[in-house]
Amino acid sequence: MKPNRLANMSFSSRSYGGSTAHKTISVYGGAGGYGTHFSSAHGSSGAYVGSLGNVSGLDLRVDANEKATLQNLNDRLSSYLQKVHKLEKENNQLEKQIREWYEGRTVVAHDHSHYFATIKELQEQIQAASSRNAKAVLSIDNAKLAADDFKMKFENEVSLRQAVEGDIAGLKRVLDEMNLLRMDLESQYESLKEELIMLKKNHEEELLLLRTQVGGQVNVSVDAASSVDLNQVMSEIREHYEALIAKSRKDLELWYQNKQEVKVTSDTLMMSTTEIKDLKTTLQRLEIELQSSLSMKASLEGSLAEIQARFSAQLASLQAKVTSLETQISQINASISINKDEYSMLLDLKTRLEQEINDRLMNLLCFSAVITKVITVQETVVDGKVVQTSKNVNVK
Repeated sequence: MKPNRLANMSFSSRSYGGSTAHKTISVYGGAGGYGTHFSSAHGSSGAYVGSLGNVSGLDLRVDANEKATLQNLNDRLSSYLQKVHKLEKENNQLEKQIREWYEGRTVVAHDHSHYFATIKELQEQIQAASSRNAKAVLSIDNAKLAADDFKMKFENEVSLRQAVEGDIAGLKRVLDEMNLLRMDLESQYESLKEELIMLKKNHEEELLLLRTQVGGQVNVSVDAASSVDLNQVMSEIREHYEALIAKSRKDLELWYQNKQEVKVTSDTLMMSTTEIKDLKTTLQRLEIELQSSLSMKASLEGSLAEIQARFSAQLASLQAKVTSLETQISQINASISINKDEYSMLLDLKTRLEQEINDRLMNLLCFSAVITKVITVQETVVDGKVVQTSKNVNVK
């Protein structure tokens, strides 16, 4: 703000009554408050009271205190005007600096649209990676469930295989016993067969001998014991051989039954062997599938680890970018806050300076009014001598 230019200010004295002494004081303020001067003009006048005579040539001057007061007022006014001019220059300089600062430090709105596109693309990539990761985790879980299922099946097949192997071992022992029994029965059969052949041969020889004895016509009287009843002997022989035949038949039936049991056992053994072969084939196939599932699981876990590492790196990069952007935004906000505080401080300083300048100008306007000072001097003269003097000063 520019201070008001001061016009000429005059202090004049007026006289009332008989005798007055007057003095005119003028104050001149130059442009901008420089070149301010006080000037005074002195005059005198005489007055008589009652029968008093005229007193001429009375020159009344302002005393030393009034001069000092006027000089002090002159100095204060000059200093104040200099201060006003200085504040005016500082105010202009501050306004210029503020304008330059706002022109040079204009906040530029950063265009983050390309960052938004990049962030959107990265978010889509993260979502796609998350979906792939979820699918991979689901595949791994399915593979784990399948592996657990195969493991359970494998354990069941192993337990079944062990049970079948135990049954096979038992059947092998039974087969060995059956083979031993078969060999024993075969040896018994051979011995019985040989015995039967011998019995048939002996029977034929005895029959031939008996036929020869019966067919002869020789009557020989022998003083001996009574002869043996051949019919009874034949009956005994027949019974004996029939018993042997029945025993042999039973033994043959028992042998045949044992042979049938051995055959059935052999068939069962062959079926068990075939089943064991099938179980072994199934076990090998399950082991191959288990190894394939384990390798697929390891591959999926490796892919998952690689995907997690890659997206962790991308996430770290994005986090670094976001942190950098947040830091820039914080710096911009801090700069805006500092500029706002500085602007508020400067605006407050400007307001206070304007208020102070207005107050000083109001004070100067108060001093610009015309001050009237009336000095009344009364003297009493007796026989040409001044016996009493009185002075009355009235400022209007």
